[in-house]
Amino acid sequence: MVCDDRWMRAVATRVISADVSVDAEVVGRIDRPGLLVLVGATHADTVDTARAMAAKLHELRILREEQSCASAAAPLLVVSQFTLYGRTEKGRRPSWSDAAPGNVAEPLIREVVAELRRRGAEVTTGVFGAMMLVQSVNDGPFTLILEL
Repeated sequence: MVCDDRWMRAVATRVISADVSVDAEVVGRIDRPGLLVLVGATHADTVDTARAMAAKLHELRILREEQSCASAAAPLLVVSQFTLYGRTEKGRRPSWSDAAPGNVAEPLIREVVAELRRRGAEVTTGVFGAMMLVQSVNDGPFTLILEL
């Protein structure tokens, strides 16, 4: 079953700091106010969708004083998150069928990061497909779900 929404999804949280570790080693960190972004791709997403998501994340005015990462030169920590497409309406076990398979999703998540960097953003990341430990000090808390 393919997702009815057919949108790339992101959960953006305003943070004071955040980091992501793999096997007890920090692989990505931001140590000043910015955004922790969990990004998932579905079957219908394209490079254009990924670039549009990056633009939205960079320009979204959700930092303090209505600043964006672009206007405040704030960093982003981007972590791939296929579980954003978990479906739970049937039974007790989530279905992941709406999430794009790794060979489709990984280049799209990389494109989100690449487009952010082309726009001049400071970006750190997790490791695609790895078991990651994500820690954050949330600011607000302030969290939004974005779909494109």
